[in-house]
Amino acid sequence: MRVIAGQYRSRPLRSLRGLDVRPTSDRLRETLFDVLCAGNPRALAGTTWLDLYAGTGAVGIEALSRGAAMVHFAELSKAAADLIAANLKSLGIGSGFEIANAETVVALRKWQSAGAVADYVFLDPPYRMQDDYAKTLQILAGSKLVATQTVVIAEHEKRFDPGENSGRLVRFRRLNQSDAALSFYRLACGS
Repeated sequence: MRVIAGQYRSRPLRSLRGLDVRPTSDRLRETLFDVLCAGNPRALAGTTWLDLYAGTGAVGIEALSRGAAMVHFAELSKAAADLIAANLKSLGIGSGFEIANAETVVALRKWQSAGAVADYVFLDPPYRMQDDYAKTLQILAGSKLVATQTVVIAEHEKRFDPGENSGRLVRFRRLNQSDAALSFYRLACGS
């Protein structure tokens, strides 16, 4: 596993053994960021991200490598939260991030109380935790963390559908790749 592009391009990232941490594949991450950047390598400069169920932190680290100003990582597992910190340290990243070693719901409440507003939210619960998709999307749909320009992206198994909408969030794109898929959501017009 490696950083795909940007300042830390081709630098390795470590992962944990076992099935509880399933890092977003290099190929899927590359596809995700190609879609978000749409040919503009500076498209993510200055953006704020929420990387939920962060695992290794690969998606948030990729965002930082491409110019994101702030990434809030939420990861319940202490071992995985420590791994995110180690991956950031190995790249020499000392600022522009926060790691919440907490349940996603707790982290979201904390960040909302602090007045954070995300440009991008990436959520990738363990595939076996399918109920967490609906729960997290519903919370985000009613949260001040999500504004009209915010893009919420859910990584999921291709054969699982997190839904066309969740509250005020409406899916505007679904991208399938191998056994995985990405669903892209925005607030409905007039929300």
